[in-house]
Amino acid sequence: MKSKYLRSYLLTGLVVWLPILVTFVVLRFIVDILDNTMALLPKAYQPEQLLGVHLPGLGVVLSLALLLVTGIIATNILGQRLVIFGEALLARIPLVRSIYNAAKQVIQAVFATNSQAFRKVLLIEYPRKDLWSLAFLTGKTSPELCAHTGEEMLSLFVPTTPNPTSGFLLMIPKRDAIELSMTVDEALKFIISLGVMQGPPPSIGSEVKI
Repeated sequence: MKSKYLRSYLLTGLVVWLPILVTFVVLRFIVDILDNTMALLPKAYQPEQLLGVHLPGLGVVLSLALLLVTGIIATNILGQRLVIFGEALLARIPLVRSIYNAAKQVIQAVFATNSQAFRKVLLIEYPRKDLWSLAFLTGKTSPELCAHTGEEMLSLFVPTTPNPTSGFLLMIPKRDAIELSMTVDEALKFIISLGVMQGPPPSIGSEVKI
């Protein structure tokens, strides 16, 4: 009996501390990455040289300040001209041009207020019949692809678990996708937790509206 209580106490302690540990590790990883932005400053002006001590988290402040200043500059006429000039320079470099244009289009699609990219959770029969997977709608496929299939197609991102940043791009007929009432946050929690974290009671799935 005592061993049963001991095991219960240990598991309870693990449940309490493990999420805290995971949160700390993830935040520490993000802070360490952002701290590397300090390397952009000349060595003589880096905080370690000026203060004589390393202060973790300064990279976060610098990154936020850089984003803020860039946003302010890019919203005025002079800043817009500088952006256009910089993009024109990148357009002259073949490989860099392709990577930059692709990255820019993806980011604009994700952050656009009227975009449907990664804002709808779908249920699809994948990787074979009677096996189901969650997917995120990224948009419609090109007219050329639809012309070959003879029907309306959707582009989907099927994330892997427990790391949803990797996954597969699938193009499937619109009729084969079921739109869920589950939010993107709920879907990510479900995927990262290996299905342990369940969302609210589901409503009946519907046809995808896009």
